[in-house]
Amino acid sequence: MDGGSGEPKADSSRRTNPAAFFRGFLREPGQVGSVIPSSRFLEQRIVEASGLSVARQVVELGPGTGGTTRAFLRHLGRDARLLSIELSPFFHELLGDIVDARFCNHLGSAEDLTEILAVHHMKQPDVIISGIPFSKMPAAVAHRVVQAVNDNLVEGGRFIAYQFRRDVARFTDPVMGAHTSCTLELLNIPPMRVYSWIKGGGG
Repeated sequence: MDGGSGEPKADSSRRTNPAAFFRGFLREPGQVGSVIPSSRFLEQRIVEASGLSVARQVVELGPGTGGTTRAFLRHLGRDARLLSIELSPFFHELLGDIVDARFCNHLGSAEDLTEILAVHHMKQPDVIISGIPFSKMPAAVAHRVVQAVNDNLVEGGRFIAYQFRRDVARFTDPVMGAHTSCTLELLNIPPMRVYSWIKGGGG
C-alpha cells in the first residue's frame, strides 16, 4: 500500500490503455460513451471544475479504465478518499491495478449510491464526478442516478459530469437547478462538455 511511509502512495503513472478501453466498448457499448479514453486536457478541465485540491470525499461514477481516476488521485490531498463505482466487470477488474490507500474500487450501479457509501463507511461526498453516458441510459435509470447524486451530495457540494451529448442537463437541471457552468473541451476525441452543478446553488 504505502510502503510503510505513513502517507498514501498513488500509482500516478498514466496507464490508460486505449486497446483495453476499446475492448470494453465492444463488450458493453451501452455503458461506454466513447471508444477512446479521456485526454489529458479533458482530465485537467474536470480537475479544475471539481476543486479536487480541497475535496475530502470524492465519488467517481463510471471511471472506465482508470485514466481519470489516476489523474484525480494526483490532485487529491493525502487525507482525501476516492470511491469509484463501475458497472462493467471488465473495467472494474482493470481498476484493481490502482494501488493507493485513498482509493476504493466498487463494482455496482450509481443508482445504489446510498448503499454503496454505507458499505464503505464513507461520509457524504463533497464532489461527485460522472463519466457515465446519460445519453445511453433509459430515462428511468437516469432519473434514479441523478436523484441518488442529489440525495447524497453534501450541501454546497459539486456534481461534475463530462458528456458528449446534452442529455445530462435535461435530467439534472430539474432536480439540482440549472447547471452553473458548461464548458467544451475540444482537445478530446470526441469533444466533451463538462457540466457543473452546486447542490443548493451555493458558491
